Amino acid sequence: MQPSSPPPYRINIKRTRKLNVTSGAADFLRANDKIAPLLPTVRRNASLQKDCGAILPAMFDACDVLQLAEGQLTLSTPNAALASRLKQQLPKLQDALQQRGWQINAIRIKVQVRRIVERSAPAKQALLSNQALRAFDNLGSSLEDTPQNAALIAALQNLVKRHQQK
Repeated sequence: MQPSSPPPYRINIKRTRKLNVTSGAADFLRANDKIAPLLPTVRRNASLQKDCGAILPAMFDACDVLQLAEGQLTLSTPNAALASRLKQQLPKLQDALQQRGWQINAIRIKVQVRRIVERSAPAKQALLSNQALRAFDNLGSSLEDTPQNAALIAALQNLVKRHQQK
């Protein structure tokens, strides 16, 4: 009698632990009829991106490989300043890529400004115990009322008020 395989709806926990996110996503994309033909191109561009980053590491952090078609490599840069610096390095980049086996006859640069929305990090505030608040309050009231101490006293009073409201 042959051992039966688990039903298809069952999840093999050992197998899912070993899968990483990348292979899971690749398996999903391979299963899609419309996206599967794009995977070789994606792999090639990712490999080319990695090689370009190895050749020009400081400069290529902000650049991306857009396309490789008919021997012409198209790169994107976030601004014109980086594009002009990269343009000076194109002969070095092209030679190094050809030595690594890439058939690249020309390199084109496109400036593609990305909209970067920086989210301000919420200000970190420490939680102060009642004992700490009393200590700050005592310090503020024990300081001499001089022009040099005025800003410190005001800051201590604001600190105590702000934390007492919580």
